[in-house]
Amino acid sequence: MRRNIETFIACDTAYEEAKTVIFGAPFDSTTSYRPGARFGSSAIRHESYGLETYSPYLDRDLEDIKVCDTGDIELPMGSAEKALDAIAGTTAKIMRDGKRPFMIGGEHLVTLGAFREVAKRYPDIHIIHFDAHTDLRNDYLGVQLSHACVIRRCHDIIGDGRIHQYGIRSGERDEWTFAREGHTDLHPFDVNDWLATDGKTPGQITSSPVYLTIDLDVMDPSIFPGTGTPEAGGVTFDQLRQAVTNVCAAHNVVAIDVNELAPTLDTTGCSTAVACKIVRELLLAWR
Repeated sequence: MRRNIETFIACDTAYEEAKTVIFGAPFDSTTSYRPGARFGSSAIRHESYGLETYSPYLDRDLEDIKVCDTGDIELPMGSAEKALDAIAGTTAKIMRDGKRPFMIGGEHLVTLGAFREVAKRYPDIHIIHFDAHTDLRNDYLGVQLSHACVIRRCHDIIGDGRIHQYGIRSGERDEWTFAREGHTDLHPFDVNDWLATDGKTPGQITSSPVYLTIDLDVMDPSIFPGTGTPEAGGVTFDQLRQAVTNVCAAHNVVAIDVNELAPTLDTTGCSTAVACKIVRELLLAWR
């Protein structure tokens, strides 16, 4: 008999041997509408067993790559800063050990914890951001550490010209103005730039390392209702799948996160199934 330790399907390589390390960040204390994203990482892990390990899209199999799923880290729900510190510590250890971090949220604020460490290691880092929302508020109800402000906090770290946003269709006027003034490279409403077979490389990125962050509410809520802040419109599953795998093919992606699944808000389980497949395709595209 062996201990029953649940991992994302086939991601059970020993940590020492793995190239990619998955960890969950079950945090949703700054969610501004419907909570539940704290359960996203464990649901994705559990429901991944409804998938095959083989992807017919990519003709690759999870059985052939070395991924270690270390499970969820423990996060204090009452303190965003302490939660971010714990995420940063986990990210730093993974990179220090010569491996690549793949974080599953959680709400979108968790990105900031991982990104703080990635930016230290890669000072020329760019962000590619898929989302329904700009996430560029300077504060939300007086709070600067909020999932509504996460990309603005990342901008505080790396400045203008290195954040590339896709699928955005919601945000207050000041956020759109901030982006349109050139602080970010905003591509509203769709992900069409990434649907070509080999992807299209924004000129500012060139060969720089990339942090890829995917808020799953970039998809239309008719496809993905299980999220805290659903926004009408958006892309299909297959458009997002093509886009994110093309990013991995076109760029030196050094860290990835997937966030904002709130599984209890979709009792059919369809949103979780969609999230699982996006994670599988990312793992297989990220070589």
